[in-house]
Parts: sequence; structure tokens; C-alpha cells
Amino acid sequence: MADNTPPATRSESVPPAALTAAPGYQVRRLYQAYLAVWLHTVDATLTGPQFAVLTAVDADPGQDQSSMASAVALDTSTMADVARRLERRGLLERRTAAADGRRKLLYLTELGARTLREAHHRARELDESLLAPYPPARRTELLAELTALADHWVQLADES
Repeated sequence: MADNTPPATRSESVPPAALTAAPGYQVRRLYQAYLAVWLHTVDATLTGPQFAVLTAVDADPGQDQSSMASAVALDTSTMADVARRLERRGLLERRTAAADGRRKLLYLTELGARTLREAHHRARELDESLLAPYPPARRTELLAELTALADHWVQLADES
């Protein structure tokens, strides 16, 4: 006899225990949810990596894009692509270093600084809402744990 029960829809699907017990799966879920909330809350046209680059350049203008790549957790080719996109949008200026024509030094434009200021406030509000379920002392502890986990995983990636 044929089963006429309609297949489960995606919203009814439950991930298998082998996934829910995997830290990488939970990190990916967290990141996917974060991206969705970022688009809705912070900026639909400024990605997280672009925001990170603008923030890092604002904090330390004139650094080369290779140095900035590690500061914002991007590989150098992705950093170059992000910097080119920001430059095309008029948010970032890339200047060739006088001593080495291969090095590109990064500076915010006026539009880049204004865009960063506007997004910064919304990004901080997002950070607050993400950690809102936790009391202030636990937020500090949680961020320290996340940082330690990220540092550990970066070390593992560097060793492989």
C-alpha cells in the first residue's frame, strides 16, 4: 500500500543529531542567522566584511591592504576584492605606496567615513540585541569564549 502522506516541508525538517552535536554546524547556523539579521538591521548594501574593512581603515589609515586583511580576518585575495569594490563605490581610496608599487595603502573617503558612521550605530545596536538574553557579566564572558574559540580555530587552520 502506498504512503499518501505529503513529504515534510523544510520548515518541519529537524537536523540529525550528528549535525546538532557538531560545533561547526552550530557556528554556521549562527553565522547564517547573523547575516540575515545584519542585512535587515544594519545595512543591505554594506556587507559585514566591508564594514570590517572600513572600520579597520578608519582606526589605522594608510595601512596596506595585505596587513589589513589579517586584521579583518580575510585572506589577501578576498581583501583585494573587497577593497576594489569599496573603491568603486567611492567609500575607500587605494593609493600606491611610493616605496613599493605593489602595495596599496588604504584610506577612507568622506563618503566612506559618513557611511561607516551611519552603519556603526546600527551595528552596535545589533551587537546589543544579539547578547541581550545574557546579563552584562555573562556577555563579557561569552565574548571572551567566542574569541578564544575563534583564535583556536584560526590556529588549527594555520597549521593545516
